[in-house]
Amino acid sequence: MKKYFALFIATLLLTLSAFFQSPAVAQSDQSTPEASVKAFYTWYFKRDEKGYPLLDNAILHYMAKDTVTRLRYEYHHNSLPDGHDYFTKVQDYDEKDWAANIAPQSAIMFDDVALVPVVLGVDKDGKKLNLVFLRKEGNAWKITKIDDTQDYK
Repeated sequence: MKKYFALFIATLLLTLSAFFQSPAVAQSDQSTPEASVKAFYTWYFKRDEKGYPLLDNAILHYMAKDTVTRLRYEYHHNSLPDGHDYFTKVQDYDEKDWAANIAPQSAIMFDDVALVPVVLGVDKDGKKLNLVFLRKEGNAWKITKIDDTQDYK
């Protein structure tokens, strides 16, 4: 009888840990701005294979709700800025290179806003530097804006 009880308890604990720890949360460390940026892009490149990540509610784990609401509005009205993907700031990229090479740099703090430069990819012709703005919400750093370092054209 003890053997079955122990098996039951072990199964129950595994089930509960799987239930309370969703895949997005399990992979995500948002304790620092840099970790939050890394977690977002890791999720983003995996999710991008299944359709546009902006439309997945899991994005709210990484981005501020107001930002997501605004971007979804613009997406549904075909008015996302600059004719490229908002999160990568390009139209095309090397999925394998970028997914394997996400390099957030040290955050620069401006009051309660963190600015994290992030290098995506290592291929000389395909490498991209973006600037990610974040604010702390509760215990997590949430992305409020993403920009690039390209000249305005």
